[in-house]
Amino acid sequence: MSLSDTEKELMEVDERNPGMAGAMMMEMPSNPLQNMDPQEYLNKMAEEENQELDEETLKERETVIMDIGKKFRDDGKAVELENMIKMIRPFTKLLSKAKAAKLIRGLVDMYLDMETGASKGRAEQAVELCKECIQWATEEKRIFLRQALEARLIGLYFDVGRYQDALADGSRLLKELKKLDDKNLLVEVQLLESKTYHALSNLPKARAALTSARTTANSIYVPPKVQGQLDLQSGILHASEEKDFKTAFSYFFEAFEGFDSVEDPMAIMALKYMLMSKVMLNLPDEVTNLVSGKLALKHAGPELEAMKAVALSAKNRSLSDFQAAVKTFKAQLEEDLIVSKHLDSLYSSMLEQNLCRIIEPYSKVQVDYVAGKIGLPKAEVEKKLSQMILDKKFLGILDQETGVLVIFTSESRDKTFDDVIETIGAMNMVVDRLYHSAMKLT
Repeated sequence: MSLSDTEKELMEVDERNPGMAGAMMMEMPSNPLQNMDPQEYLNKMAEEENQELDEETLKERETVIMDIGKKFRDDGKAVELENMIKMIRPFTKLLSKAKAAKLIRGLVDMYLDMETGASKGRAEQAVELCKECIQWATEEKRIFLRQALEARLIGLYFDVGRYQDALADGSRLLKELKKLDDKNLLVEVQLLESKTYHALSNLPKARAALTSARTTANSIYVPPKVQGQLDLQSGILHASEEKDFKTAFSYFFEAFEGFDSVEDPMAIMALKYMLMSKVMLNLPDEVTNLVSGKLALKHAGPELEAMKAVALSAKNRSLSDFQAAVKTFKAQLEEDLIVSKHLDSLYSSMLEQNLCRIIEPYSKVQVDYVAGKIGLPKAEVEKKLSQMILDKKFLGILDQETGVLVIFTSESRDKTFDDVIETIGAMNMVVDRLYHSAMKLT
């Protein structure tokens, strides 16, 4: 390869003044992107794709391609990133299969992370790109790359709500991975399967898939990020299936520590679910302590403010404050399916407590009065009172004709009749014994 003008100049300076050469080396741009447009660099690569390149040049270009991908991601240039993924395919033939798989997977991950956070239409476009990359990997007979992309596609199906497609592809890929004994990818797919079953409310199968993932993970080294995902899913299932928020909190804490150690954004979600567990355990005071802790301070933001507002409303047993918090932090509370599900349960519990507190002094009370005191529509209050009567939360009836709730006092049971029945039974036994004794005498 011919020496560049800069290299020749350095050699000439080196002969005259070695110190000057070192200074010029420091001034040389370490990244070709500093003096060249990313698109121009990619076009230049395309022109030189048939040339033989040494190991050093290949490594440099691999690094530059990842830098361009990050630049496109940070600038929000999804179309340019998509075109680049397709443009560098000839270059990947010069790399080993492992390096090519790592490069393509990294770029596809960048693209998918951009698109799934956008509108549903753009997310579907990301699905199509992922499928197209899988097709290319199949044609090039790059088995490990295809499997990695298929695992990413399953995750993408989960993100866009195509759960049946995720389960179908996951079932087929799991059989293939078990034969190849690729445990790292196997853990990832089993975890996605558990998440999908949980989204479909099939908790037994979600638990079974998670158990399989944890069993596989025990036999290999699992990166902190994946271990955090396993702990997070364990906490979610404990909270959903058994309502065991104490155990769930422990798992969420383990997940938070794992994510925080590698500075993963999911640390905020784990911390958010920790706060949710404390609220559901009726310990709202501890939420404030956690939020003001040293670890939580660097994750301060709307997610934590949302849970803090919910905890404050739970502490004050104020439905109006609760509804205001949900309205203010809609994106953080209602759009998070896991939090939303448990907040519905919390709202129902708070509503019951408030209703019981209002009707407690009365034997008869108008439903309109109860609705006015609690600040909710009459129809909603009437429906909730009916449900509470059926659930035997209190004894009473709803007179719909007059719109009056009649509450009965719970009377203690009179044990006199039980004592009489017991006495008669004892006398019956005595008479039977006397009868048998008399029969023996005759």
